[in-house]
This record gives sequence, C-alpha cells and structure tokens, in this order.
Amino acid sequence: MTTLVNTPIKPFTATAYKQGEFVEISDTDLQGKWSIFFFYPADFTFVCPTELGDVADKYEELQKLGVEVLSVSTDTHFTHKAWHDSSETIGKIQYYMVGDQTGRITNNFGVMREGQGLADRATFLVDPDGIIQAMEITAEGIGRDAEDLLRKVKAAQYVRNHPGEVCPAKWKEGEATLSPSLDLVGKI
Repeated sequence: MTTLVNTPIKPFTATAYKQGEFVEISDTDLQGKWSIFFFYPADFTFVCPTELGDVADKYEELQKLGVEVLSVSTDTHFTHKAWHDSSETIGKIQYYMVGDQTGRITNNFGVMREGQGLADRATFLVDPDGIIQAMEITAEGIGRDAEDLLRKVKAAQYVRNHPGEVCPAKWKEGEATLSPSLDLVGKI
C-alpha cells in the first residue's frame, strides 16, 4: 500500500447528515481548517457505533482545536439519518455523517474494499492546506481510540506551529519535544 501522508486530498462533493439536516460538503469547505476523515464499513453494525460514539464524545474538544470531523461510509445520507434517529450512541453525533454511495471519497483515499463496496476502518488527519498529516487503517475487528486521535491532532498542530521541533512517542500536550540535530544522533 502506498502512503498518502504528505499528499493533498482530492476534490469531492457529497451530501451529509448533520444536526438534523442534509447538507452539502466539499473539499473547499475544509480549506483553512484541520479535518478528520473517519471512514467506517457500514451503518447499523457492531464496532462502528462504538468508534463513532467515542469520536462524538471528543467532538467538542476537537472543535475547540479548530478540527472538523467527517465520518464517511458508502451508505447514503438517508441511512445515516435513520441510524442517527434509532441509536442512542449514534444520536450523540454532531459532526458530518457523509454519504459516499458512489465510493468517490472512499476511493480517493484508497480505502475501498475490493469487490465489497465498503470502506476500510481508516482515519486521515488533514491540515488546513488540505495535506494529509496522519493516517491509520485497522482490520475489521479492531476499533480505534478517539483519545489517541486527539493526541495525534495536538501533536500535528504543535509541529505545524513550532517548525524545527518534533513530538516523540507518547507525547502529550505540555510535554517536552525534540529539536532534531546532529547533537541528538545516537543519544536518544
């Protein structure tokens, strides 16, 4: 698999369900903002609602960091509304639930399951310039952790705002960073 990190997202337009309405969303709506594309296989399933609910619990904090969230599956925006209306967990969602029934967005990110018409369980963190800064793809049965996603957002924003510094493993906001140089080679 080829990595998409450090590449621009491709243009898209889609209909999403958000806060009781059907709305149009496109790549141009995200320009100048941080965004998370949170792909999942299908509505009305098992691991997916646990992940989407976990992200819903962090959405307010992500919004404070200037991050927009787009959950994406190949279901329609109508199906997203029905799921939102029928599930207590999904009912918490305030972010975009994007319908990608044509598979354009899913294919743009390279996470369409061959011959199935379903997205992989994948996350992409995109910076305000539309460049992918992080990506994660897990197997069907492995759910993602919104707390770690939040940590990655903070690290990516820190690195963007502090050129010449990098965030080491398990870095958390307020902890020490590194300034790569010849002096550090072999000393970490």
